[in-house]
This record gives sequence, C-alpha cells and structure tokens, in this order.
Amino acid sequence: MLPGGLVSGGGGRSGGLCLLRWLGLRLWSRRGTLVFALLWFGSWLFLNGLVLVHRSILSDYCTDDKSKRILQRLCLEFGEGSVKGDMCEDLCVLGLVEYKRCLYYENGKKVIEARWRGNPVILKSKLENFSSYEPLGILDYQDTAEELSPLDVVFYATLEVRNSLGLAEEDEDEEGGGGGGGGGGGNNSYLAKLWGKKLKNRDKSYSRAELTSLWSLLQQEEYTFLRVLQDLSTHVAKVLGSCGHFYAVEYLSAGHAWDQNIFSLEEVAVSGLQGARGRWTAREMVHRIALSFLDMVWHFDNDFTHKLHLCDIKPENFAIRKDLTVVAIDVDMAFFEPKMRDILDQNCSSDDDCNFFDCSSRCNLNKRRCSPRRRNSNLQVICEKIFRPWFSPTLLGAKAGLPLQVELQRAVQECSETEGGAEEDGDGGGETGQGRGVHQRLLNILTRLLQEGGASGEAGGAWEGKGHVHTALNF
Repeated sequence: MLPGGLVSGGGGRSGGLCLLRWLGLRLWSRRGTLVFALLWFGSWLFLNGLVLVHRSILSDYCTDDKSKRILQRLCLEFGEGSVKGDMCEDLCVLGLVEYKRCLYYENGKKVIEARWRGNPVILKSKLENFSSYEPLGILDYQDTAEELSPLDVVFYATLEVRNSLGLAEEDEDEEGGGGGGGGGGGNNSYLAKLWGKKLKNRDKSYSRAELTSLWSLLQQEEYTFLRVLQDLSTHVAKVLGSCGHFYAVEYLSAGHAWDQNIFSLEEVAVSGLQGARGRWTAREMVHRIALSFLDMVWHFDNDFTHKLHLCDIKPENFAIRKDLTVVAIDVDMAFFEPKMRDILDQNCSSDDDCNFFDCSSRCNLNKRRCSPRRRNSNLQVICEKIFRPWFSPTLLGAKAGLPLQVELQRAVQECSETEGGAEEDGDGGGETGQGRGVHQRLLNILTRLLQEGGASGEAGGAWEGKGHVHTALNF
C-alpha cells in the first residue's frame, strides 16, 4: 500500500505542479505582455517628452510670439521717432506686412518669413535689438543731425562699406585696375558714385533716426554686400526695403542636396518658361541653370575691380528665380580678393593648413606660410559639388552614352580637377588660361545641348518688386 500510495500521491502532486506551472506560465505571459506594453508606452512617453523639451528649449528663440514681440518693439521705436525706413509705415501703420513664421534664430540673428504688399519676402537682422548696434559716432558731437549733408552721409557710408567688404587697405591709385573695371568691390571714388547716385534727388539733410537706421544696416555685412552688388549683378538676392535694423530681401526657394536637380523645378515650370516645342523639360531647365552658374562664375571673376571668391559652395546657398537665374542667397562666406588674401595668409606646416572651407592655397614649406593667393577657383568647386552630381551617368540613365553627354561628363571631370586660381605672379584677377579654356568648353557643350533640345532664347528678366524700388537711403 505504501509504495502504491506513494506512487498515487506523487502523481497527484505532479499533476498539481503541472497545473500550477501551466497557470503560472499563463499568468507570467499575461504579466510579461502587460509589462512589455507598459515599458513600450513609457518609452514612447519618454521620447515624446524629450522631443517636446528639445523643441521648447531650442525653438523658444524662434517662436512666433517672440518674433512678433521683436517686430512690435521695432514699431514702438518707429512710433517714438527712433528709427526710420521705407518699410516702416507699411509694417507699423498700414498693416501691409503680414507676418508668416520665424525661420531662424541664433546668437541674435533673426530671419522671418513675411508677405509685403502681397509678395513673399524674408526679413533679416544680424542682431535682435536696434540698441545692440554701434551708434554713429559723429552724432555724439552735435545736438542734431541737421549739419550732416548728403555728401557727408556718402562719405561715412563709403568708409563703412569699404571696411565691411575688407577693402579698407585699398589705395586710391588702384582705380581702373584689377580684372574687369566694373567696380563691385571698387574704390573710394566708385563707392562714392554708387551711394551718391542714390542721393542725387535728396535736397535736405538727414534726421538722426534716418542716420542711425542707415548705420545699423551698414554694420551688417550681408546687407552691405547685397546692397552694393545688387546694382551690379543679377546673381545676388535683392534688398527690397528696410525698417530700422531689419531689411527685407526677395523670397527665393533655396537648393537642396537631397534633390537630384538641386532646385525644385516644378516651382519655376510656369507658362512663361517655354521653348520652341512648348514647356521645357527638366533636363533643359538643368542645362539653362548650369549656364547661369557659368555666367555667375565669369561675372564674379572678371566684372568687378577685385575677384569675388565664394568659399562655401553648396546647394543650400543658392536659389533660382523664375527665369532660372542662379542667385547667391547666403554670402557670409564671400570675399573680395584683398580680404581673401588676408584670410589665406597664415602659418602652415602642410597644404591642409591652407584650406578655408572651399577656398584653398598652398603651403610654402620654406617660409612655413600659406600663399595668400587661392589655388582653386569658384568654377572648380562648382564643377565638383554641383555639376558632377547633375551630369553623372547614374542620373542621366539611357542618355549617358550620347556623344554630347559623354563630352559634357569629361569636361566636368576636367573642370573639377583643374586648378583655376590666379597665377603666383599674376594680378589676382580672373582665371588662368586653363581655367578659361574649360569654362569655354562647358559653355559650348551646354549651348549645343540646348540647341539640340530645341530650347529657345533667353526668358524673362530678374524678379523685381513692382512699384517699389529700395535704396539704402530711401527712407
């Protein structure tokens, strides 16, 4: 009995244990599922909380509320008579400037999207507050600004423009020298003529508010650069107006590295852009944009008193107008030849020490000093960063084997490997003979491709703000 009882009793306990294990497994499974769900939900809450905190902290300086308060403060200063500008009344009184959104804020630099009289514009200021800019020192030595004539304003504006563009060391006897004689970076006499032209109809002195507003604008390098060059080039964004320390530039859609065409061609594929066979194809538009890049390069190299160097060439720093003109929209890293030499003239131990973003020179190991002359060129970097991705066999597909396309690919490859900077014993203007040769070769091939595609002549001019022409002193 005992053995049988043991067997019988053990079997009962074994069955009970199995039942308990089964029930425990089921309970553990449900509990594990519940724990997993709770952990997943907790992780989701945690990550969303991090995103919310991240946005709150980093976007707090670019919120709509703060942007509107900045503009309200500007209008308060306008109401008090502290600031002036040809945009102030539309912004602060007539309500013709419609705020859209904040685009960027860092270290006081403010970028806002808005609509002015129905046209999209970008409002910019290097510093958030008007009081953050250095005052015009001459005003400290007189009670009013009535003694300052337009000629005085031209003189002080010329000095500030020259300093901002890195041309302060330039001698008067350089007039007429350089690469093209056009005078974008020019000299005292040229800048005086440029600013004087804006004042020819002014028959009275300027108020303190007008002068301090102008002075705050001239202290912003990008404003000064755009304002000077827009009268000389279609390849820079246009300044449309200003109020105090804020200025408005035309709204243009920037390029993107992730877009195989760089630019959103759908936005410019309007009825006004048509070839002989009707609407242009995307490939024809790319060819025309490439030609505009070549025109911009030639223009910056040859048509100013000093060569203009672009040291940060990437899709995001360029845009296109509706007529497919390429426009430089970020010129923080653009320098005329004198300033470029100062930047490159540094101590070095190898060529790597002589690279300044997309601008580079060679290291003289004997002197352990970088050459002040740039060894690469705007064209070389554009071929490397813009043209090579555009005209690669991968993107061209079946057309990659066509004779003209093959010739274009080879020309782009040669261009990206050709050092087109100034010769060591040259005058610092324009390209070398080899650089000019590859530029002409690219120009010929792209022109033939357009003719082969049936594209017609040039379309349209640059976009202009209709009915309003801004000048720096048009308050």
